[in-house]
Amino acid sequence: MEFTIKQVPQKKVAGFHMVGPWEKTVHQGFEQLAMWVKAHQVPESEWLAVYYDNPEVVPAEKLRCDTVVTVAEDFAVPENSEGVIVTHIEGGQYAVARARVDDNDFASPWNQFFEKLLGDAEYQPDGKPCFEHYLNDGTQSGVWDIDMYISVSSKL
Repeated sequence: MEFTIKQVPQKKVAGFHMVGPWEKTVHQGFEQLAMWVKAHQVPESEWLAVYYDNPEVVPAEKLRCDTVVTVAEDFAVPENSEGVIVTHIEGGQYAVARARVDDNDFASPWNQFFEKLLGDAEYQPDGKPCFEHYLNDGTQSGVWDIDMYISVSSKL
């Protein structure tokens, strides 16, 4: 799996913070997010999932993620938006890889990406949250195109 290094600006996001097994909570979070965006006509541009924990270290029931959309800096949460959070994804240097996901197997491309990055001579993950940007809605087809972002620092 190939990746590039990009300087990514900070992103303001709004959506839902979820805790539990990602294969359950990410789907649930996006269902809630889609209903909220539609009900409040939230002007969004990117749909993202932000991952805070290492699933090899943190038990599944304690894994944290945010299912969010990017919003303008002056965005204010509409009334009747119970449970909605507004936060920022930190800007900085990220390794970025594109993947096609079939049959909801999001773990395989992430595992391949981390394996490739951990073997890299120049860059290493720096422990900040990772995120994925959904390039299409694969709800009907079962095929998703995503960009995966891992915050990195130089080994040199």
